[in-house]
Amino acid sequence: MSAQLIFVHALSPLHAGIGQGVGVIDLPIAREKSTGLPFLPGSSLKGALRARCSGEECFQVFGPDTVDVASNSNYASSAQFSDQRLLLLPIRSLAGTFAWVTSPYVLHRLARDIADTKIPPPTSMPDISDPELCFVATDKPKISLNDSGSMVYLEDIDLKAVLNDATTLWAKWIGQRVFPGEYDWQQMLLERFCIVHDDVFNFMIDTSTEITARIKLREDAKTVQDGGLWYEEALPTETILSGIVLATPTKASNIDVDRVFNVLNGLTGKILQLGGKATIGRGMCRVQLTGKELV
Repeated sequence: MSAQLIFVHALSPLHAGIGQGVGVIDLPIAREKSTGLPFLPGSSLKGALRARCSGEECFQVFGPDTVDVASNSNYASSAQFSDQRLLLLPIRSLAGTFAWVTSPYVLHRLARDIADTKIPPPTSMPDISDPELCFVATDKPKISLNDSGSMVYLEDIDLKAVLNDATTLWAKWIGQRVFPGEYDWQQMLLERFCIVHDDVFNFMIDTSTEITARIKLREDAKTVQDGGLWYEEALPTETILSGIVLATPTKASNIDVDRVFNVLNGLTGKILQLGGKATIGRGMCRVQLTGKELV
């Protein structure tokens, strides 16, 4: 068994829903029960990759079609996908347009996933104990409103910016893997990378998702149908999620670990449609797979 990391970068609002909500939002996004962190189900990513795959290797990696359940019950997929959990949440900033925000707890979860791969993680972990602070990765962050670089204003929250070496390491590490070979985007992430206290981040994931009102009109009168007004939630454009994929070939699949990842590498690095609302442009994402140290 071997593991590699997956990063999902949302190029349009991403709606990975749970069917129906119980609050004011009719169609909320999926969230973990214990932490409240938004996530994209692994089945959504796996299904999108399988739909792009063709040929005999497709069946070896993803398993055979399930038309005949009886004959396929002992032939599992060679690739197992975890849920893709929120890593960086874009938050509107008074300077620099937006910030990519995360928290120590989220980075600890990423470090746990990294430990299952062959990639060396950053050498230190930022620890922010003051909810009024914001760790930044450069001495001239784009998200700082004043010349001194001392304050960051995210939505309605004002935070004191503090340059932190561990934050710089994580920003560079993530940027190189989310945007491989794209220096301008790596620099953009470095200048907008921000780590806040876990409690502040929890507040942000509850208040900074995208809420859209949708209506369905009567064709004859062009007025709203009864029950034709509802609210949908989505992760905003520029959201970045992360997870892992395991390669565990079965005897029936007749494929080795390296070949599983070669097939998956050929399917990623391109735009995929993930989640719901595909016909209105939701869920356009770029998926990156990485399992070894960059040189």
